[in-house]
Amino acid sequence: MVGNRIRSRQEALAGGMPKYKYISNRFLTLAENFALGQNLGDFPQRFFGCTRREVLERIPFGANSDDFVFDTQFLVQAVHLGFRVGDVPVPVRYFPEASSINFRRSLKYGFATLGVVGQFWLHRLRLRRSRLFEAKAAPADAPPASEAA
Repeated sequence: MVGNRIRSRQEALAGGMPKYKYISNRFLTLAENFALGQNLGDFPQRFFGCTRREVLERIPFGANSDDFVFDTQFLVQAVHLGFRVGDVPVPVRYFPEASSINFRRSLKYGFATLGVVGQFWLHRLRLRRSRLFEAKAAPADAPPASEAA
């Protein structure tokens, strides 16, 4: 379960989200939803509300970046491994101390996000394998991925 900051354009902008971040967020969310077959309201988010133990045991997140794109990698890995992903509304509050990503880092994040989606498709089509999408072995007592979220 992840947080959705974009319940409406007015709410996001009234909460202080810069326009360039709002527009970029909408573009990335559209691209990720399309590429991954999902319907999340806010892919580039920073709030993981609830994650089942099996998800943490199966996703090879140790191979992920230690930068902002970690969230994208984790969500794409979850989708790839068949886990359900949902979102819940969370309030938007932007102020200088709350946001540590500037325009330049936002651009880097956006391109890295598109790169992760590209890696996912290359892996899925078996054109180029990626260790990001190689699941850890499931614990013996774990239910099938389709039952976990």
